[in-house]
Amino acid sequence: MISPTAEYALRAVVAIADVDGDAIVTPKIAEITKVPPGYLSKVLQTLRRAGVVDSKRGLGGGFTLVKSPDEVTVYDVIQAVDPIKRIVKCPLGLESHSASLCPLHRHLDEATEAMERSFASTTIADLLGESGSTAPLCKDGD
Repeated sequence: MISPTAEYALRAVVAIADVDGDAIVTPKIAEITKVPPGYLSKVLQTLRRAGVVDSKRGLGGGFTLVKSPDEVTVYDVIQAVDPIKRIVKCPLGLESHSASLCPLHRHLDEATEAMERSFASTTIADLLGESGSTAPLCKDGD
């Protein structure tokens, strides 16, 4: 459904949001999320360039969210690192399908659209505040 990169980005953003505005460093995020540190660094830099997170070097530095967790959606995070691809024209390049998508590709695109709507209506705060469920990420015993 989503790429490993998008999953890693979501884990990282949830971990950053979970520290209530404090900065958190890459090694700690990697430990919490179980994402390889080298790859995580690349994902975090992509999120920074997209304006989802901010970073500060030095003592007291680390990563923070640019907006509050209730203003950042799952869709925002995914689109920042690995945008969802919609079907806008026949993937087979068939001339007979140039005016509109065939039923198969139309239904696949409609499913993708529904997924986008769901992701766009779910904030990071929603993920952190969902009652009656297990804690997000890799926390043991919470």
